[in-house]
Amino acid sequence: MEAIDVLEKYWGYTSFRKMQREIVDAALGGKDVLAILPTGGGKSVCFQVPALMKPGIAIVVTPLIALMKDQVQNLNARGIKALAVYMGMSRREIELSLNNALYGDFKFLYLSPERLSTQMFRDYLKDMDVSYIVVDEAHCISQWGYDFRPDYLKIARIRQICGAPVIALTATATPAVADDIMEKLEFREKLLLKSGFERPNLSYIVRNREDKLGQLLNICRSVPGTGIVYVRNRRKCEELASFLKGSGLQASFYHAGLSYLTRTSRQEDWKSDKIRIMVCTNAFGMGIDKPDVRFVVHFDLPDCPEAYFQEAGRAGRDGQRAYAVLLWNSSDLRKLRQIANVSFPDLDYIEDIYHKVHVFAGIPYDTGEGRQIKFDFIGFCRRFRLNASSAYNAMKYIEREGHWIFLEDTDIPTRVQIIPSRVELYDAEIPDPAMQLVLEVLMRSYTGLFSYPVQIDEEYVASRAGVRVPELRQLLYRLSLEHIIRYVPADHSSVIYLKENRLHPKNVCLSPERLERLKSSWTARTEAMKEYATEDDTCRSRFLLKYFGQEESKDCGTCDICRRKASDGRKTATEQALMAYIGQKDGKYRLEDINMVFGAPGAGYAEDYLSILRELIDSGAVPPYGL
Repeated sequence: MEAIDVLEKYWGYTSFRKMQREIVDAALGGKDVLAILPTGGGKSVCFQVPALMKPGIAIVVTPLIALMKDQVQNLNARGIKALAVYMGMSRREIELSLNNALYGDFKFLYLSPERLSTQMFRDYLKDMDVSYIVVDEAHCISQWGYDFRPDYLKIARIRQICGAPVIALTATATPAVADDIMEKLEFREKLLLKSGFERPNLSYIVRNREDKLGQLLNICRSVPGTGIVYVRNRRKCEELASFLKGSGLQASFYHAGLSYLTRTSRQEDWKSDKIRIMVCTNAFGMGIDKPDVRFVVHFDLPDCPEAYFQEAGRAGRDGQRAYAVLLWNSSDLRKLRQIANVSFPDLDYIEDIYHKVHVFAGIPYDTGEGRQIKFDFIGFCRRFRLNASSAYNAMKYIEREGHWIFLEDTDIPTRVQIIPSRVELYDAEIPDPAMQLVLEVLMRSYTGLFSYPVQIDEEYVASRAGVRVPELRQLLYRLSLEHIIRYVPADHSSVIYLKENRLHPKNVCLSPERLERLKSSWTARTEAMKEYATEDDTCRSRFLLKYFGQEESKDCGTCDICRRKASDGRKTATEQALMAYIGQKDGKYRLEDINMVFGAPGAGYAEDYLSILRELIDSGAVPPYGL
């Protein structure tokens, strides 16, 4: 079966998009390939098609658990066997998934990067027939990138075990980052394939406005269709959504602090057009392929062109006219400078945060490795009277150094353990038949319940027991009161996964060179973002394309700068034509004649030719008409 046949069989398409075919062919030829495609460019097909054509299973490394689950669900819906292993799963669940990957004729195994170094995964990997190692969001492996993840550096070690070719994919990588990606992944031969980043249907607009609220309202009212409004923090997210709703617009908000069910519900309402405008943080948008987004507004100045380009690119995937609007004012520039001051605290402060986190969690020295702890970040900052931004950035830097994994606002699933032994359970008195039924469903559906708390799927158990999820939770709670089960309800919390025992003071490995490199790289990206916002002569599209290494490009003709230049050009041409016409008339002309010549359909003169004429008269360049 040819690649195009696979594409049509599973996706219903009869042709590949730009550069997809070249990437697929390179992968089928056994080459290591780095593919850079813009947001909405169809990166998934580039590895899914060749993986379906080769024997064995493709290992897909991605840091986005929500996107991972979504892709697995979509593949299974197409009749393609796929599964996932990620943070938060129990040991038994992970072992079952890896066993299925090894023996169950699956084509795709999605992994979160921290799973790469576990001994269990390595033991299974030795016997797996791996077709490809796929690295999604590949910029995360580069320390020059804007979202470096230390666990990504372990991907190259997988090749030493299985030797499979690599398909690396990203939407945003500068030439330096692209080269670093191929080096870190130990490409046998460097091969970079990328499509042009031009989006002819996407108009980039930048507005310097003190009254950003008024400008936002004008955009939301004047541009029909679905829109996204990005803001920096959750509080502003909720405030802007309330403002838009109060102005009569159909809007809602989305951020990582909402429960999983709420986020899922709002996302589906937006995709089905029940919500027209979604005000959100950068937690929204990954993996959402809604083609008819007509506008994306950035209400706050982003930190870097990479994030801006990716988020703006969610508009107009259907090829129809769409708008990416950036609103900024002088306070945005001040905020970026303030962010720089708290984003890179000194190493003594960072080590102090390391120990305070362990104290807060009650973990003594030389213990803690492998523990997963719920972490109340706000309570932590309150207890130690810390600046939240500085503490947060210190924790993220410690994560970059590989000491722990810090997952914010993670959905922690319900877990259940049966307390009595099997023999004791037979003699236990259970007062409600519904409680007895739930217990039977649990025992039929899950193994290990008598040994440790097992993660359960509430919706599945509820449907098997013939009750609704709220009723199931009540029954589980009542079973816990009877001391039949240990019930750990679902929660939404930040989580820290400790990779090592707590180190003693001055033994925490923190690299000053890495911190300085990160600060330098961050500063360069923010300066590029400021330059983009304040630029008043270069086409917006050309500016972004050059940043990502595409030197050859044309003016887009639709951004605010191109439109202003076109308007200025038409005005100049109209001025010259007016003066020439009036000169031919020896200064004796009628307004009716001007309207007939310059207002004729298709004449090509500026629409405000009468205003231009008035300016020429007022300046004395031409005499008044009628003389």
